[in-house]
Amino acid sequence: MTAPPSNQDVFQAISDPTRRQLLELLADQELPIAALASRFPLSRTAINKHLSVLSHAGLVSARKSGRETRFRLTAEPLAQVKQWMSFFEQYWDDRLVDLKKYVESDVDEQPY
Repeated sequence: MTAPPSNQDVFQAISDPTRRQLLELLADQELPIAALASRFPLSRTAINKHLSVLSHAGLVSARKSGRETRFRLTAEPLAQVKQWMSFFEQYWDDRLVDLKKYVESDVDEQPY
């Protein structure tokens, strides 16, 4: 079974810390809901709801394996986040350059 087409905002899906942790767990391996739920102080139902949000955003896919459903990361939608964040990198770089200039000028002007 594959993830349904993305109909939920990726940014909204990753806004929750539990969902971000789920994505981290699924980054390296495919896991069943029982294994995922055992790592959180939440019910399986709550984890299932989080997985549903991630699935609707296209961030996880699920497949049946016997009696269990196994989930795995589908990282492609995260490219949208990376692209958005890369726009702001220029501001971070500018701020770091400004900070470096400030610190270096301050150090040179201060007596020891």
